[in-house]
Amino acid sequence: MPRRTDFLIIGSGIAGLRAAADLASAGDVVVLTKANPDESNTGYAQGGIAAALGPDDSPAVHAADTIAAGDGLCDEPAVRVLVEDGERYVRELLEWGARFDRDDSGNLALGREGAHQVRRVLHAADATGREIGRALWDRVAARSRVRVEQNARATELIVRDGRCMGARYRSGEATREVHAAAVLLATGGAGQVFRETTNPPIATGDGIMLAWFAGARVADLEFVQFHPTALDAPGAPRFLLSEALRGEGARLLNSTGEQFMTRYEPSGELASRDLVARAMAREQARTRAPVFLSMQHLDPLWVRARFPTITAALNSAGFDLADDRIPVGPAAHYVMGGVQTDIWGRTSVTGLFAAGEVACTGVHGANRLASNSLLEGLVFGARAAAAMVESTRTQPSEPVEPLEPMEWPRSRLPTEADIRGLMWNSVGLWREEALLRTAIEALDEWYAAIGDDRGRVAALVTVGRLMARAALRREESRGCHARADFPARDDVKFKIRLGDQIR
Repeated sequence: MPRRTDFLIIGSGIAGLRAAADLASAGDVVVLTKANPDESNTGYAQGGIAAALGPDDSPAVHAADTIAAGDGLCDEPAVRVLVEDGERYVRELLEWGARFDRDDSGNLALGREGAHQVRRVLHAADATGREIGRALWDRVAARSRVRVEQNARATELIVRDGRCMGARYRSGEATREVHAAAVLLATGGAGQVFRETTNPPIATGDGIMLAWFAGARVADLEFVQFHPTALDAPGAPRFLLSEALRGEGARLLNSTGEQFMTRYEPSGELASRDLVARAMAREQARTRAPVFLSMQHLDPLWVRARFPTITAALNSAGFDLADDRIPVGPAAHYVMGGVQTDIWGRTSVTGLFAAGEVACTGVHGANRLASNSLLEGLVFGARAAAAMVESTRTQPSEPVEPLEPMEWPRSRLPTEADIRGLMWNSVGLWREEALLRTAIEALDEWYAAIGDDRGRVAALVTVGRLMARAALRREESRGCHARADFPARDDVKFKIRLGDQIR
């Protein structure tokens, strides 16, 4: 028999946990997580969480930086919500026991990252996401009405008469259902669509796929942020080297030791991520040699103490963060687009909500400001919870007939390597029509073959296809979306968010 609950949350990152903390006061909550509860993009977030808490800062200044990074496409009401509510919710995290770094006087140690005018980034060494996750898990674990189902991969949303009323999921070899009055997608990102990524293996875009097949609108999937500084050494994983490194003085060097960034961007290493990533690609093309990140000019004891997680990871790959030049290159990091929502997390499907990286409120525009991602999950997870409670007051849960068994496809699907290689080569840092059309032709063929499959490969195909089609339609370069054949920004035709309803 299907399980019943008041609220269903799919995903266990910062957005899902923050929602669960509030929903538990209004009803029973089931959280589905397809791996262990702490295995999410939240736990991999090194740099920090941005909030206007410093003496020289304000929500208005934070909003201005966010909008500037978004390259003309931010939804400004959503930005105001982010920076104004964000200050309050970060203070709440402190009250809930989050242990952020402090200076010798006991004040919060605020860091600075690319495209921020001032220091406003709270951090817990270089493992901020994991510390926030710990504080939220402690909060949620104390709520008796929250039940977490581990190793449960959602495969289908249950929609009846235009309303989402639960989900089907696989747990081991069994297929199960859970019915709910309101459902929240908090499944995180989709970096695994690309061959080179900083994201963990679970980041396959499941939530976007689930929403798409449920008939929800998606938007802005052409905007994929490629983090400029991932470790780029043969045989080593594409480990993220946080933007906080450059915020604390790390330099980008070419093979001759020159600081090259000002050749391309006046603000140098502290330019926004999209500008830094493309400048690095240009320098590599110019010199036909790698580029490096260096902290050799800084106190080595301080470097290792400030960035212990990164230091340990690099040591295991044979590098010393304080003493070596570290080879770096861009890798897919964050998806600005996703399931289209309003500022309360409501999607175009009644009863279905989304928050965090899976969602698209328009708050990031064409390029996310560094350290706004954890803030987004915190703020919009809380707001989605409030909207979910309100929705159940007017639309009580109703019995749902169980779904019929799914029929799995007979056609051979591509391998993950096929999809990820195609996306990296044709829908990556630089795009052009011929490559996009070739990618779409292959993705369309694979999409037709997935049938009723809603597994990992199906998610990569579905999300990759949506990204490629959106990238082809946007005939301009803006933020993280760079078209070699349309290098200029075109505000006349494209200063809009493109919803994607291509089936």
